[in-house]
Amino acid sequence: MTDTTSNQMWGGRFAAGPDAIMEAINASIGFDKRMAAQDIAGSRAHAAMLAATGIVSDSDAEAMREGLLTVLSEIEGGSFEFSTALEDIHMNVEARLKAIIGEAAGRLHTGRSRNDQVATDFKLWVRDQLDATAKGLLALIDALLTQAEAGADWVMPGFTHLQTAQPVTWGHHMMAYVEMFGRDLSRVRDARARMNECPLGAAALAGTSFPIDREMTAKALGFDRPAANSLDAVSDRDFALEFLSTASLCAMHLSRMAEELVIWSSAQFRFVALSDRFSTGSSIMPQKKNPDAAELIRAKIGRIFGANVALMTVMKGLPLAYSKDMQEDKEQVFDAADNLMLALAAMEGMVRDMSAHRENLEAAAGSGFSTATDLADWLVRVLGMPFREAHHVTGSLVALAEGKGCDLPELNLEDMQAVHGDIDASVYDVLGVHNSVASRTSYGGTAPEQVRAQIARWKEALK
Repeated sequence: MTDTTSNQMWGGRFAAGPDAIMEAINASIGFDKRMAAQDIAGSRAHAAMLAATGIVSDSDAEAMREGLLTVLSEIEGGSFEFSTALEDIHMNVEARLKAIIGEAAGRLHTGRSRNDQVATDFKLWVRDQLDATAKGLLALIDALLTQAEAGADWVMPGFTHLQTAQPVTWGHHMMAYVEMFGRDLSRVRDARARMNECPLGAAALAGTSFPIDREMTAKALGFDRPAANSLDAVSDRDFALEFLSTASLCAMHLSRMAEELVIWSSAQFRFVALSDRFSTGSSIMPQKKNPDAAELIRAKIGRIFGANVALMTVMKGLPLAYSKDMQEDKEQVFDAADNLMLALAAMEGMVRDMSAHRENLEAAAGSGFSTATDLADWLVRVLGMPFREAHHVTGSLVALAEGKGCDLPELNLEDMQAVHGDIDASVYDVLGVHNSVASRTSYGGTAPEQVRAQIARWKEALK
């Protein structure tokens, strides 16, 4: 087969033939250059250890460490020229280091492999993202606590099936999301603690015959300990998968809240007003104020879920230890991390800026027979009815009110006594929405005193 025929088959993108295809599929520098800072930190720690153990001279190690700082400065300053021919961030850095310090650069790779090097770089990068995620979650929780405290006793409808169920408080609703994002924060912290073992020194897969000090490099890079098995150290991507799993749960919670903000800000609900900073207008309808930030957050879950599934699929069939398939581990994680951080920041901004319409919330809280459960509870508590009978009587009263076009508190006593003769005027004490929420004093309930207690608990926990 001639080169001309081959090129027609491959298309113009790969005019140079098989070599161009192999370079394109093999190179990772287009995305793993994001780990430059982590790569250089790992190499500087490795160089210091090589000198401390006598594997390289102090002068060579110092040249390496200073040269690596120069490389980092060039990368951060934008003057570094990345080469696809050099495949990845490791070889790009090493080649530039050799140009700066000469032969000593060739000793940097003693006692390690690109396998343990990339695992270390990636762990450092994911660890940084977990730390950033924790900060984003803390900021969002703080914004929710502020909203909860302001509206601890504001009444609003609580929903099941998106149908009016029982009155709750605005503060209680905000605190539900605090609990959700608090669990996300807990998972982030757990994941960070579990992944904090250093792969560096595992070398290609079997360790090394050089007298390296893995405790030293682990400590220098902020790890709790070296990874205990060299095979596992270079082939483990659980830390990336756990990040994606945690990110997926967090994104799902963000999506649920985004959905509520979309509904609440609609003209039909008017529960909240989102600030102009997180809304857009319509190109044709001048009256529109669209909750685009919330809608985009709601959509981010697809990308983050997709990243989780994609990396699971890459890893599911790999034998020990390293396989080139694992080069496909980073782009998904990078994209998920970027989108999670963007969604967290946008949600925090929306929550901090949004204004809840107290009057609209209260008006809606009293609609849809929302105090029917309070009436049934009163029948049980005061008249001693079995709950099933109380449920039936309450249903009859709801049907009566519905027929009259009024709500339960608007039924007169004679109407109620026509359904059950033992009902007396004290029933009205439980039918107002404020009385309803005030009565829900069980731990974790919606009563303002309970909401304020939970706010105080969270504030103390986050100190």
